[in-house]
Amino acid sequence: MARALAVARVSVPTAGEAKYLALAGRLAALLQGRGQHLWVFRHPDRPGQFLEFLESADGAAHAALAPTPDEAGLIGALRGVASYGPGADDLWLEVSLPD
Repeated sequence: MARALAVARVSVPTAGEAKYLALAGRLAALLQGRGQHLWVFRHPDRPGQFLEFLESADGAAHAALAPTPDEAGLIGALRGVASYGPGADDLWLEVSLPD
């Protein structure tokens, strides 16, 4: 099956960046234990602008893996520190490219 990727644009006030990154790191560690990966990228010229990428083995696994209580708590804390852009919960599926 095709891998699944959720992408979110995130805005974080400068004063909240350390907390945001700490929370994201904790969430990434929990997700990795369930076979998912969370990456955070910072925009080089726009302070407080990030992209989050959450990858799963496939779309079915992504949809089936409801957050654990610990993950849900961290997700809630992240949403308290950061603002998520439209489509933050959109799911994208990998496309196999022809050779």
